[in-house]
Amino acid sequence: MQQRRFAAVHGGLWEFPGGKLEPGERPETAAVRELEEELGVRIDAAALETVGFASGITAASKDNTESAQRPLVILLYACRTWQGVPDARDAEAIAWVRPDAIASLEMPPLDYPLAEALNRYLGAYSRP
Repeated sequence: MQQRRFAAVHGGLWEFPGGKLEPGERPETAAVRELEEELGVRIDAAALETVGFASGITAASKDNTESAQRPLVILLYACRTWQGVPDARDAEAIAWVRPDAIASLEMPPLDYPLAEALNRYLGAYSRP
């Protein structure tokens, strides 16, 4: 998990690393690019496993007025292999957090359903 920059929208809250799609970019390609930019790790898009998604309306700026809100869809992927050592390049901090403890962190609203999806995914993954 990474802690958002204090000056950002939802500053100081914890979130799953990732970011916005560039025009014409596939979600998997964006995940590869964003993890390199934010954590300094390289992953292969073929190693990504779809976990789930969350959607809703979120603040686009700190004032959180109705005119500053926008629809948002967040995709969550799992990746079990990478190259490099994760580093907080675009965050206040990063931390390894047990999946069942993620929901106890202070997070933006759409990260909570992602934490639930991750726990369902990991539960299904560990079954014989």
